[in-house]
Amino acid sequence: MSTRPPAIFLMGPTASGKTGVAVELAQTMPVELISVDSALVFRDMNIGTAKPDAATLARAPHHLIDLISPTEAYSAAAFRHDALRLMADITARGKIPLLVGGTMLYFKALREGLSPLPQADAEVRAELDAEIAQHGIEHLHAELAKVDAETAARLHSTDTQRIQRAMEIYLLTGQPMSEHIKQQEQDPLPYRILPIALIPSDRAVLHERIAVRFEQMLKQGLVDELRGLRKKYPLHREMTSMRCVGYRQAWEDMEGEIDAAGLSEKGIAATRQLAKRQLTWLRSTENIGVDCLSADYGLQVKKLIETELRTHP
Repeated sequence: MSTRPPAIFLMGPTASGKTGVAVELAQTMPVELISVDSALVFRDMNIGTAKPDAATLARAPHHLIDLISPTEAYSAAAFRHDALRLMADITARGKIPLLVGGTMLYFKALREGLSPLPQADAEVRAELDAEIAQHGIEHLHAELAKVDAETAARLHSTDTQRIQRAMEIYLLTGQPMSEHIKQQEQDPLPYRILPIALIPSDRAVLHERIAVRFEQMLKQGLVDELRGLRKKYPLHREMTSMRCVGYRQAWEDMEGEIDAAGLSEKGIAATRQLAKRQLTWLRSTENIGVDCLSADYGLQVKKLIETELRTHP
C-alpha cells in the first residue's frame, strides 16, 4: 500500500471552505487541483455554483471545471474516467493530485468503482414519464417498493430522477438496482488516499453561512444569470444542470411560481438539505475530520498532508 503514489481527498459540505483551503495549498505544496463537483462542470453557470472566479483559477487552476454546456449531462462514470486520467498525468509530473469538492457520489465512484448498470433507454423513460404524469411520482415510488424495497426505502418519495432510474434498471434487467450494486466489481484505486473531511462542530453556524452565501448569490444576479442561460441554450427544467440547487428555485421564480421571498427561503432550505446529505455521507465513511469552524482549519489540513508525506514519502 505504501508504494502507491499519494492522492488527497478534500471533502466537505457546501459552504465549508473547501475551495479556499485548496487554493492556499496549491500555493505552497506540490499539488494540482481536481474539482469533484457535479455543478462546476457546466460552462456559464458561475454564480449559482459558487464557481471560483478567474483570479482564483489563475492562482490555482482546477481540472474538471467548465467541461460541458448546460444542455449536456455528466455522469459519475465519466468523472471517474476523467479523474483517473488526470491523476496519472499529475503523478507523472511529480505532483500530488488533490481532489476537492462536495459531490460525494463522485468520490465514492472513484474510490470504489461503479456497478455495471445499463444505459438509459429512451423508450422505457418515455413510458415512465407518462406513468408519472398520470399517477404522480409517489405512485411510482410505491411500485418500486414492490420490486426493490431496499432501494425504495433509501429514496425520498418525491425524488423523481432516482426513482425513475431505479425502476428503469429493474424493467431493463429484471433485477433490482440494489442487487446490481451488491454485485459491483471492486476496482481499487491505485493510490494511497489521504481523506480529509471538513466537518463543522456546530451545524447552526454552517446553516448561517449557507444563508449568507445564498443571499449573496441573489445579489450577484443569480436570476439574471439563469435568464441569460435560457436565452443562450435550449434549456428545460428537468435537465441535470437545471436541477442544481439554486437554479431550480430561480427557475420557479422566473415562471412566477414563487416570489422573491420564496426564492430565498426555498434556495436556502434546499442548500441546507444538500449539506445534510453531504455530512451524513461523510460521517459514514472513513476520513480524518477537521472542524471547518476552527480559526486555523486550513493550517490543520496542511499539517495533516505534510505528516502523511513525511511518514510515507
